Formats: sequence, structure tokens, C-alpha cells
Amino acid sequence: MTPDESPFKGKTGLTRVWNALFYSCAGLRAAYRHEDAFRQEVWLAVVLIPLSLALPANGIGHALMVGSVLLVLLVELINSAIEAAVDRISLENHRLSKRAKDIGSAAVLVALINVIATWGLVLLG
Repeated sequence: MTPDESPFKGKTGLTRVWNALFYSCAGLRAAYRHEDAFRQEVWLAVVLIPLSLALPANGIGHALMVGSVLLVLLVELINSAIEAAVDRISLENHRLSKRAKDIGSAAVLVALINVIATWGLVLLG
């Protein structure tokens, strides 16, 4: 292991899983605390996921509706990580930094469009 690698990288088995669980929970807390968009999308999920289960659809339809909402949260987490990494590197305006952030934002938009399309197809199709 080189000095630039994480000392936790070599952990295996249950130790790795246990550590990963705590890192993941810390990431969710950080995203909720520091990212307005993630917080808004969490509250949207709190409304939409129970609603999806109450609406008339088969099991696959329910799974698609819930999955499309969870996908938005997933993409928002990745977008927030990209933005944090870009800001960590430099806060100066740079065309590549803007491109990275804009592409991350576009990914969230596509995920939101996917929710609308999925719900529409399940409920109207």
C-alpha cells in the first residue's frame, strides 16, 4: 500500500461492510444537511413512494415507480459528489468545472424526466 491510499482500503469481510455502512450513513447525512436539492428530493420521495404503493398498479409497476424515485436520489448524490470534488479542486470559474457541474445537473434532470415518464406509462399505459 502506498502512502496515498486509504488505510481502510485493505479491510475485507464484515469489517469492510461495517465501515462502508457508516461511511454511507455519513454521506446521506452530509447530503441532507448541505445540499438543498437532495433535501427537496428526499421530501418528494417521502410523498411519492407511499403514493406509488397506494395507486393502482401491479407489482412491477410499483417497483418501477419506486425505483424511478430512488434513481433521482442516487443521481443527485453523485451530482453532489461531483460538485464537491470540483469545488475542492478549485473555486475559480473554469470551463471544465462548469461543464462537469452542468453535466451532473443534466443527469438529475434526466432522472426527473424518467420519473414523469415511468409514472405516466405505469398509470396511463
